[in-house]
Amino acid sequence: MAETSFLSTKQGRKLAYHRTEGIGPWVVFLGGLKSDMEGTKAVFLEEWARREGRAFLRFDYSGHGESSGTFTNGCIGDWAEDTAAAVAELTQGPLVPVGSSMGGWQALLLARAQPERMAGLVTIAAAPDFTEDGYWASFSDVQKQMLEDVGHVELPSDYMEPYVITKRMIADGRQQLVLRDPLDLPFPVRFLQGTADTAVSLETAVRLLEHATGPDMQLRLVKDADHRFSDGPCLGLMIDTLNEVLTAADSKRDQ
Repeated sequence: MAETSFLSTKQGRKLAYHRTEGIGPWVVFLGGLKSDMEGTKAVFLEEWARREGRAFLRFDYSGHGESSGTFTNGCIGDWAEDTAAAVAELTQGPLVPVGSSMGGWQALLLARAQPERMAGLVTIAAAPDFTEDGYWASFSDVQKQMLEDVGHVELPSDYMEPYVITKRMIADGRQQLVLRDPLDLPFPVRFLQGTADTAVSLETAVRLLEHATGPDMQLRLVKDADHRFSDGPCLGLMIDTLNEVLTAADSKRDQ
């Protein structure tokens, strides 16, 4: 496996990444909260990109994986800055982000900030606005007071050690919301969602589909798939969906 490279950002962060040269548009994998670029989907996509000669980038947000910083010091806005820095410095031309969970929110933020570079978009169990609609909305009065007094609360996770949710993450999340204002996605968009996902609800997936606008947008549900979306059939669907978006993007560009 290729050695990890590092990008220094203007915010003073050091982002770990793996970059594969190839035919554009650049496919950029955006991972989930507390995930990293060594996850099953990220590595599977890289292997696909190498076989197909496609340009591909995977990286770790600050406080994740091999990148600098600690998770508890980060927030959605910081990771959006990381994403913007990575695509600015490490890719050229059109982009097709593949965003998983929190990475789906990051992909939507990127699309809103840089629509001119977007050739298409794929999300997997996208979790837009989860700091507000998931965490804050479900906090008890005791937890809200703890957030104010202590600065953080701990939440259990089905997949790893508890999440430490900070007051800064909640406050910053309110500045990054994408489901309150118009969200125009004028390019091929595919949202993938498992029906057995216990982290992101079907209601969230449908809300995103109904809220966003665009000429070529679909939500695809996979019966009994969980939040990881990493078994053989799910990975195959991810690749098939990505190829469909890339084909549509290429066709639109040739018109």
